[in-house]
Amino acid sequence: MGIAERKGRERAEREQRITAAARLIAESEGWNAVTIRRLAEEIEYSQPVLYSHFENRDAIVAAIAIEGFGELATALRQAAHGSAGCQGALESVAMAYLAFARAHPALYEAMFTKATGLRFAETDTRPELKDAFAALAEAVGPARADVEVATETFWAALHGLADLERSGRIRQGARAARVRLVVSCLAEP
Repeated sequence: MGIAERKGRERAEREQRITAAARLIAESEGWNAVTIRRLAEEIEYSQPVLYSHFENRDAIVAAIAIEGFGELATALRQAAHGSAGCQGALESVAMAYLAFARAHPALYEAMFTKATGLRFAETDTRPELKDAFAALAEAVGPARADVEVATETFWAALHGLADLERSGRIRQGARAARVRLVVSCLAEP
């Protein structure tokens, strides 16, 4: 292994330590507790070392959001795998999406609410974001000819439900009924 390869691997490991520490702090104390100073203390690096990896806290949040979209895509595909029929796959994917948002509130916030500069539906959209969209589209595709618009609508409905659930503004016990309603509307021609 050459010096450049070793340095590249060490750099990637430091970045992973930074994002892992930020995720832990955010999940346990909220995003306001995630500061460059706090991260430097947690991982025992100087603040300039952190700044050599990430321009600012928003860049760290963006890196975490990108990780989250990869994790979400995996969760959605696992949910769809082995589901019975189109509606079954859509319901499984919807339930997995909502479970992901509930299980990882700080990560979900990084993905969808925090300032990151990440853009969807653009030529320079990150592959991880495209992959999360594709995982939804794979479930929607068999139900709709207008896959792109239908997937955007499905995602918007799921995101709205996730936000309302997370804020406690809708009944928690009606999740399955809401998902069935969204899926039945989506599965209509």
